[in-house]
Amino acid sequence: MGDLVIGARSGAPEPDGEPVGNQEGAHAGDGEAPRDAEAGAEADGNEAAPPKKAPKQRSFWKELPILIGIALILALVIKTFFVQAFSIPSGSMENTLQVGDRVLVDKLTPWFGAEPERGEVVVFKDPGGWLNDEPTQRSDNSFVRGVQDVFSFIGLMPSSDEKDLIKRVIAVGGDTVECQGSGPVKVNGVALDEPYIFPGNTPCGEKPFGPVNVPKGRIWVMGDHRGNSLDSRYHMDQPGGGTVPVDNVVGRAFVVAWPIGDWATLPVPDTFDQKGLSAAGPLAPTTAGTALAVPAVWWLRRRRR
Repeated sequence: MGDLVIGARSGAPEPDGEPVGNQEGAHAGDGEAPRDAEAGAEADGNEAAPPKKAPKQRSFWKELPILIGIALILALVIKTFFVQAFSIPSGSMENTLQVGDRVLVDKLTPWFGAEPERGEVVVFKDPGGWLNDEPTQRSDNSFVRGVQDVFSFIGLMPSSDEKDLIKRVIAVGGDTVECQGSGPVKVNGVALDEPYIFPGNTPCGEKPFGPVNVPKGRIWVMGDHRGNSLDSRYHMDQPGGGTVPVDNVVGRAFVVAWPIGDWATLPVPDTFDQKGLSAAGPLAPTTAGTALAVPAVWWLRRRRR
């Protein structure tokens, strides 16, 4: 009995049927009530705030000038450093190339030091005196001329003002080239089989020549239509002896792109892969490098043992 009295006096009075723990819980709930109210007020405030408007997209007509500008810049970069279109103005390369064909010229590899090789069809700038009598092809319509100037500037059309030529490289610096009588053309004493020559032409055309020693840094060029090409053979009395400086070469024509019916690649003919054609002597640079590398590797292995 005494224990019960002491125990009752030491505790707080309890309402009937409600434990202390629930009271504490109720007090805690009373303390949270203002926070819930504030949270609800914030939620109400968010709902009341106007929704953010999505950014307006530019209209197609406003973006079109930007797209055109980017396209023109890319075209100019491609024309300057990578590929350029050229038009064939004459029949000097028939039947490989027809008058009016558009060829694409690789301008990238010369930037890395690559030089023209035998058998390639190349576009080059007039070395001086080759096109003095050739008039530039310009339209009489000023609007057409303006459009052509713009398109040629960015590389979408060939320029009518530039005096460029297109021929096949027959010999390079250090070679000896000749063509006696009716042919064949010989490079370093090796006869060329030239199936690309215009039907009915002889390899020498009407202009036998040589032997000619091609100086370093220059090339000897000839048209595939030997009877209708004022190429190296006809400029031997000029500086360079009919050869063209490598620095004048714009690039290699690698494909006929237009018209579609004339589409074709322009590979190097197999005749230029003949053994002994190179004028570099018994050891070409690659062969010489290999010959020197083999004993060097053998000596290093011996040292490591």
